[in-house]
Amino acid sequence: MRPELAARLGENVPRYTSYPTAPHFHPGVDADVYRSWLKALESGDEVSLYLHIPYCDRLCWFCACHTKQTRRYEPVASYLRSLHAEIATVAGLVGGKAHVRAVHFGGGSPTMLKPEDMIALGTVLRDSFDFLADAKISVEIEPNDMDEARLDTLAEIGMARASLGVQDFDPKVQKAINREQSFLQTKAVVDGIRSRGVGSVNLDLLYGLPHQTRESVCSTVAQALTLEPDRMALFGYAHVPWFKKHQTMIDEAWLPGPAERFAQWQIAARLIMGAGYEAIGIDHFAKPDDALAVSARAGTIRRNFQGYTEDRCETLIGLGPSSISRFRQGYSQNMPSTAEYGRMVEGGHLATVRGIAFSEDDRVRGWIIERLMCDFGFSAADLVERFGEAGQKLLFQASSIAIGDPARPLELQGDSYVVSAESRPFVRSIAAKFDKYFESGTARHSVAV
Repeated sequence: MRPELAARLGENVPRYTSYPTAPHFHPGVDADVYRSWLKALESGDEVSLYLHIPYCDRLCWFCACHTKQTRRYEPVASYLRSLHAEIATVAGLVGGKAHVRAVHFGGGSPTMLKPEDMIALGTVLRDSFDFLADAKISVEIEPNDMDEARLDTLAEIGMARASLGVQDFDPKVQKAINREQSFLQTKAVVDGIRSRGVGSVNLDLLYGLPHQTRESVCSTVAQALTLEPDRMALFGYAHVPWFKKHQTMIDEAWLPGPAERFAQWQIAARLIMGAGYEAIGIDHFAKPDDALAVSARAGTIRRNFQGYTEDRCETLIGLGPSSISRFRQGYSQNMPSTAEYGRMVEGGHLATVRGIAFSEDDRVRGWIIERLMCDFGFSAADLVERFGEAGQKLLFQASSIAIGDPARPLELQGDSYVVSAESRPFVRSIAAKFDKYFESGTARHSVAV
């Protein structure tokens, strides 16, 4: 690897699951703005829903999600009452105008819900919103939560895709991150999901964890491949103890350095692609006939807070504390505090406390960044056709990167600016060059690879 590329291994940059990124949200986008954006949805619009379950019965030390540990179910039951209240308020504002194309249950651990509560939640969603006949429901699954009743419940609510957190199968690594989960336990859940007719299974793996080595990563990937998942995600562990205090339980001396992290990513990616999976963006893989791979080949994949997706809805409505919504007009985010969120929504109010409205410049830069993250390039003609003079201005910046950066991260191929093959692992650093907020921001980010 050339020295100028190797130097990027330790760069700290955003993951670009949105643009502008969340640290730049502000209180100017409040409940009134959110209400106006909901009301502005047009008849026939297709939307996606994201439901956040902010509880786990065990806190994994690697996790950077907005969640809290509870050994009692009472706080979860209380939270569900609040979530039902928010659903009623939001659905009342949306009316029958929008049609639900996709639903994603995330967390936290959605599967810690009691079966009857998950069924009730699925029922109230369908009663409150207009679901398309082929709407897709996906659920993040914590294998330690699962039993036969919960597997039956997920099938009953219409789950079409299951996403299982694996992280790593090495017992030493699992103990260091407080996530003990055997391969046989994971296999039993995958088999149980498939036996109930769920058509798509995704496995999430991590590299860069404490005590991980190239050998242990290879072993985990090899075991995961025997389960024949339809998709796999290979995420780099984001060590952000200043943001998530429980990560201080992980001794930084146990963490692999930047070069070792990169080597772990390389060897894992080669193994997955060697098994016939197609690479999607920086960290996803899919079987060639999977909808995500088909969308990637067509150049239509998107990137949002759940990662890469074939979901092309312009509007994503987030429900639950800390949830982020995306509209044509901008982003809005709910109150992160579960208790305060509950007080707001149970009083019949919306829980939006911050966000950002898009400027025309944000739209242009956001489109470029999303195409770089998804396709490793963008068409200059498409940029100008979409955004006119505003797009033309950004072409000068792309040209200066292609010419002026000694690493040559962008190459001009025909009318397109394309990330060079050796620079693709560092595409987040390249995207940051189009982020007007990045240099002036004070937020701290995870390493680029």
